[in-house]
Amino acid sequence: MSYMESGQFVDWDKMIDLEKDSPVVLSRIDSNLLKQYARQGYWSKSHSLRTKIYEQIIKAVSCRTVTPDAEVYKDIVGKITGKKNASTLPMPEFVNGSAVPNYCLNTDGIVAVRKIVVCISNQFPDISFCPVLPAIVALLLHYSTDEADCFEKVCRLLACNDRTKHFIDQTFLAYESSCMTFGDLANKYCQGAHKLIVSASEDVLEVYSNWLRWIFGDLPFNYAVRVLDIFFVEGFKVLYRVALAVLKFFRKVRIRQSEKSADIRTDIQNFIQGIADHVPIEKLLDKAFSIRLFSRKEIRLLRDANEKALKQKGITVNQKRHNVHLAVNVENFKSEVVSAKEMREIWSWIPERFALCQPMLIFTTSDDGYSLTRFYARCEGYEPTIILIKTTEAEVCGAYLSTDWIERRQGGNKLSYFGTGECFVFKLQPEMERYEWVIIKHPEIEASKSLREACSEAPQQPGILDTENPLEQSLLNSSEEPSDRLSPFLATRHFNLTSKATSMFMAGSAESIIIGGGSCPALYIDGNLNRGTTGHSSTFDNLPLCSETFQISVLEVWGFQNIMPN
Repeated sequence: MSYMESGQFVDWDKMIDLEKDSPVVLSRIDSNLLKQYARQGYWSKSHSLRTKIYEQIIKAVSCRTVTPDAEVYKDIVGKITGKKNASTLPMPEFVNGSAVPNYCLNTDGIVAVRKIVVCISNQFPDISFCPVLPAIVALLLHYSTDEADCFEKVCRLLACNDRTKHFIDQTFLAYESSCMTFGDLANKYCQGAHKLIVSASEDVLEVYSNWLRWIFGDLPFNYAVRVLDIFFVEGFKVLYRVALAVLKFFRKVRIRQSEKSADIRTDIQNFIQGIADHVPIEKLLDKAFSIRLFSRKEIRLLRDANEKALKQKGITVNQKRHNVHLAVNVENFKSEVVSAKEMREIWSWIPERFALCQPMLIFTTSDDGYSLTRFYARCEGYEPTIILIKTTEAEVCGAYLSTDWIERRQGGNKLSYFGTGECFVFKLQPEMERYEWVIIKHPEIEASKSLREACSEAPQQPGILDTENPLEQSLLNSSEEPSDRLSPFLATRHFNLTSKATSMFMAGSAESIIIGGGSCPALYIDGNLNRGTTGHSSTFDNLPLCSETFQISVLEVWGFQNIMPN
């Protein structure tokens, strides 16, 4: 099959650098080399080789027994489209208004995409939300012999029944949880861009809800198809990487602009559509793979937790989500420690699944007294919580704590640490700074045989795509639990840490509260909730959060409404 045979829908005048200095077309690429070749762009200039590779990859996808194939398409396409003008065929509701990207297709190609998507809708009635499907079909049409062949390829991706692989979200719940997960990752790995978006948007998640369309829809064809190469070989994680890299470059361009529009969603879209003027594809991919992301297992746990939170809130179909800024209502919010604006800033730092909820004051020294016993009595049963402290010097600091304080009882009378890597500490006055778990910014602190290294660069087995390392696979299998018993995201048992100090998140006894550990706690509060100390902790790698020895004026603990107490 020559490249022209698989490119009848392509406007070749718009294609650049194809078949020039292209590699020798092999009959089959060794699966162990696919990852290396995909990242290097080995077949990026050869239409014929990419066609062969895609065929090899997609044929290896494990699908359910009855999966529509090319023959099914030939049988149904005439019945479904009838004598209608195919160019005016209405697209299924599940694409949510997504247009067919041009992607260097000719007029027949654009029409073919519409026909294929409509036929997929007929064969997959369970698809309820899939805005990126037109883009995926348009890309694969380049590398298909005809419409039926493209239809079969996309159907195999949609019908994949291997839970270790993930190609295309098909429900609003799955799509929305991926957007929340991307928001969480942006919050941790693109703090500058995230802060910019928070300051410029009334609804942060509304901006992040387009993250997949940035890649499949807004990126130019030669960028999107390079991402697709790697996505097919390495899986969904690469999409998070690329979108994070896009955000990093967008921020660099944005801060250099003298005049900034008020519509940051449109600004991001315009930047991505014109990204070739700013960032070559190789530089974008280099940036993407320089980001030390969590393991696939951790990302799956985060997605599961976000999906569970959406279910608990009854958000399972397409609807507008309560946004971050409105969660902290200016008129109703009252605190002696922070302003509504400062609380909004804190809310922009917390995991997306809890940003769904309203803040709720559960303890304050002003009403409940300076009593550690009463602190525990009020706080037990709530997870997570936020501690806010105002000192007598008008300094303000605090901590986001992922775990119920009742866990302190697991150690008996002995002071023992608990919590997860989602904990973080911060200061607000006189200046604002957040300090997250040290492993997030310095993953090299893990032992050399850590889960991260074990699962990140493992060679693939022949014929298997997106293969999990055996260690990670065993952990994935062990996490197949009921949704109410999901393994916590960033639990320390998932990491092989070189020092216990890096996992000293929170501890409590009758005498004190401690947050962060090592040579010095990030926060130490005495049993009278009256005095405290702060210093550099190994857990958060933080600077002192206020004066190193301080007296408490007011201490508040905030929980999250609409989360059932444990």
